[in-house]
Parts: sequence; C-alpha cells; structure tokens
Amino acid sequence: MTNQAKAIHVDAHGGPEVLKLVTVDVPAPAKGEVTLRQKAVGLNFIDIYFRTGLYPHPLPHGLGFEAAGDVVAVGEGVTHLKVGDRAAYGQSPLGAYADLRNVPADRVVKIPDAISYEDAAAIMLKGLTTQYLLRQCYRLQEGEIALFHAAAGGVGLLACQWARALGVKLIGTASTPEKCALAKEHGAWEVIDYSREDVAARVKELTNGEKLPVVYDGVGKDTWMTSLNCLRPRGLMVSFGNASGPVEGVDLALLNNKGSLYVTRPKLGDYVLTQQDMQAAADELFSLVVDGSIKVAIGQRFPLEEAAKAQEALAARKTTGATILTID
Repeated sequence: MTNQAKAIHVDAHGGPEVLKLVTVDVPAPAKGEVTLRQKAVGLNFIDIYFRTGLYPHPLPHGLGFEAAGDVVAVGEGVTHLKVGDRAAYGQSPLGAYADLRNVPADRVVKIPDAISYEDAAAIMLKGLTTQYLLRQCYRLQEGEIALFHAAAGGVGLLACQWARALGVKLIGTASTPEKCALAKEHGAWEVIDYSREDVAARVKELTNGEKLPVVYDGVGKDTWMTSLNCLRPRGLMVSFGNASGPVEGVDLALLNNKGSLYVTRPKLGDYVLTQQDMQAAADELFSLVVDGSIKVAIGQRFPLEEAAKAQEALAARKTTGATILTID
C-alpha cells in the first residue's frame, strides 16, 4: 500500500529559497525498513551543507537526518520494533523533513516513555554526536579539562551538561555575553567570549600553562589555528564541523611544530555502524536525560512548512539550543 506525505525537497542547490514543500509517495516499508508517522524533526547545520551543495548529493533530494514519531508499519526482518512503538532516529538517509517516511530500521531506536517526541527529535543527532565525541572519539575522564567551541549551540549545550555529569571541566566558547551565560548555566566550567577575548591565551591561563589534551571544534576555518594553539603536546584536535567554512590547505608540518599534535575529522556514522552501536549510544544519552543530568533546550520551533525560515535563523547564528520542525 502506498501513502502520501508532505516533505521538504531541494531541486537545486542554493539559499533557503530552494526548499520546496512537496507531496511524495511513501510505499510500504521494504525489507529492513520501518515507516514512521513523524511528530517532530530536528534541524542541524549539516542540513545547510546539503542544501548549498557543500556536501554533494544527487538532486532532487530531501533534507534532515533526525526525527521522532510512531512506527506505523514494519518491513520484513525487523525484530526490535513493532507497530505502535514510539521511536526516533538520528543517523538516517536524507529525508527527515517530512511527516511520513520509511527509514532503515537499524537507524531507529525506541524512545523511553519519559522522553517526548520533541525532545527526542531535538537530541538524537546532537546527542549521539555528543556521545561519540565525548565518550568514543576521545573518552573524557573525570578531572580533565577540554575546550568546546560554540558551547551555546545545540551540540554545545548537550556537551556542557554531559561534561558536568562526567566531572569534566569544560571550557566553552561563545560570541556574546548572553550565549556565554547560557553555556555556563548548562554546566560549562568556564566560558570564553571569543569576540572580546583571546581564546588561546585564556586557555593557557585557565590551565596554568599546560593547555589541553583535546579540543572539540565544529566551527571549522575560523577557529582552526586557535584550536591548535590550545593543545598541549600530543593533544587531539577533533574537527567535527564547518559552521564557518571548511578547513583547507592543512599543513602537516604545523602539527609537528606545535607539539606532535593529532587531528581527526570524524563523522557520527562511523561510530554507530550497527544497530547495536546505535542502541548503546542512545541508551547512554537517554539515561542522562531521564535522570536529569541533561535537560533538552529547544530554543526555536517552526512548522514543517517554514523550514526555510528555520534554516535562515540557524545560518545567521540567531538560535540557541536546538531548533525543531513541528508536525500537526
């Protein structure tokens, strides 16, 4: 049986104006898939990369990687989900900006009763990203000090709370006093206003000259050198995003000169390769939400039809916390 769905599609790469609301057919789920009637969709900066073509993908295509809703159909071979389950995903093929869609079942996890659809949609991709950054890419230990850029953003606010729960001293950066205060409220040990302060100098001061074992940088080009300057010898630079543009022309000799530094450019998919990996990461995330260690901060809500406005706000850095699309 084929159903119809409302979805946001891109026919040409460009600005927010290329986002179009269309009606698409949704067939019965194939083997290994489930159909979700979605209630809320999460927005992320990577959605803009696909809209502009920074991350190439054959046109036309949908957008978005995370959402939450109800399982309404189950394909052959799926055993961990059933019709009626409340479920969410944070690492799917493109196409989350929709009210109904088919998703590979190994990307989908059940939502605990204590977590709402909106909260699940707001934290799946960001929360799984935070989990792999802080617990897998570099496994932070109690008492360590780390730097996290854009600490008032969606991933940043989760990282502040997660670090506090781990007993880690997280130094956040942000662009305004208001965003600095928000990061501090969410658990940052210290916050640096990069529009007014020298980040590397302040980090050196806060660490008594020792600098840091790890820097988490989702900003990209604008913070590349600053991040390297914050690392101690043999420290790890985790460059996981391009909010200011991609890092280009990397000089490997520079890593040698600054203390035999390590650099990684990771992506979530490589850390949740299997359904078991996904479930384990989600379970750790959900446990911290349920016990109150992480409070989900949804700063903005837009109806699905206003996806372009939502992306404009995200790109202009006028948002705090998570941004979601709501579906009636």
